[in-house]
Amino acid sequence: MGQTAEALHFSPEEYLAWESEQPGKNEYVAGEVFAMGGASRGHVTVALNVASALSELLAGGPCRVYMSDMKLEVAAAQAYFYPDVFVTCDADDHRAAQVMRAPTLIVEVLSPSTAAFDRGGKFQAYRHLSGLREYVLIDPEARSIELFRHDADGRWTLEDIAPDAALPLPSLGVDIPWVRVFRNVD
Repeated sequence: MGQTAEALHFSPEEYLAWESEQPGKNEYVAGEVFAMGGASRGHVTVALNVASALSELLAGGPCRVYMSDMKLEVAAAQAYFYPDVFVTCDADDHRAAQVMRAPTLIVEVLSPSTAAFDRGGKFQAYRHLSGLREYVLIDPEARSIELFRHDADGRWTLEDIAPDAALPLPSLGVDIPWVRVFRNVD
């Protein structure tokens, strides 16, 4: 998570109005606003690799891929985030102009400054999304992929994806090869 933007406190409605006029992106959690920082080349490359692979694999179907400029609302956590990549198959999301609400998959690419929040507070908030089936954390520096899957019993289970294996995303009926995720990451 980035730095608090001038310790501003807003209602969700005030945040949305304010944020739409800002030059940069700002996430919102329970009244606090956090400025989003820039990303490394490895971070951007991995996010693009995953998004483009998903876009190709899901072409022609009911699901669409969005990247880090699209807001995601987690109403139960009073939060708005900019996930690195997410997929929604929800018709209402496909008609939304600025805010999505029903992802099936969320992918966060880790950086040293965001890893703890992505694993902790952000994942805790994301678990409030009833339709979320898979949450993927990718570390470009360690070249690791962690897949959290929401099972039929309501539990989240972790699967570490081995190098040279595929990232299985059964909620979408697709797999992404490990080498595709890390293509062009030095």
